[in-house]
Amino acid sequence: MARKKKQGAPDSAGDWMTTYADMITLMLCFFVILFNPDDITQAQLDAISESMRQGGIGAMPGGFTVYAGRSADLGNTVMSLPSMEQGTRMGTALRKAISVFSPEINTTKIKVTQDERGLVITLAGDAFFNPASARINIEETRNIFLRLGTYLNDPDLAGRKFRIEGHTDGEDVDPAGPWEDNWHLSVERSRAVLRYLSALGINENNFQIAGFAATVPVSTNDTPEGRANNRRVDIIILDEGHL
Repeated sequence: MARKKKQGAPDSAGDWMTTYADMITLMLCFFVILFNPDDITQAQLDAISESMRQGGIGAMPGGFTVYAGRSADLGNTVMSLPSMEQGTRMGTALRKAISVFSPEINTTKIKVTQDERGLVITLAGDAFFNPASARINIEETRNIFLRLGTYLNDPDLAGRKFRIEGHTDGEDVDPAGPWEDNWHLSVERSRAVLRYLSALGINENNFQIAGFAATVPVSTNDTPEGRANNRRVDIIILDEGHL
């Protein structure tokens, strides 16, 4: 005699989906909190929309990878988020730097990044110095330096050490000019920035200076645009491992 199937027995085959859906929802909320709508373009929004459309539920291979945007360039990636108390302070300093120098970031006069050295504020050489000179263009950059001085005196940076690094492009200096070579020019630009910050009340004892000439390029020296990117001064808020 065949056994009768129990009537009304609960079907628990899909119960795990409830927990799974809750987890996915929480993860979505987490990444929404991290998302900064001010730093995204329409093209990036379109890419995100297309990725979600192509890689919906049931698409096992997954959606398209959305390319890294400005947030990644600024160091705002999950893998680079600082940890513990010191890292939290550096994360706050990073967000403040992006806010304080937002107009200059948009016009490429300043770039804010984070690497193994610490938090890096890059001053575009052509925007801050006269050509082939270590004289700061005060008339054009006074307001920026005032904000930079206020930022470096922020209580969140109390006790931090800073380093100013000068960089040049790969072109030789003018033999008739005041510089022996690019090493000389890069160091003098670092010194000029330190002197100006010191005049604004920054304690120069918290600073180191260095000149790297053309040895640490960030772009090719084969194009005018690349050489312009390489002519720069980095102001670095140092991590403890790079004091």
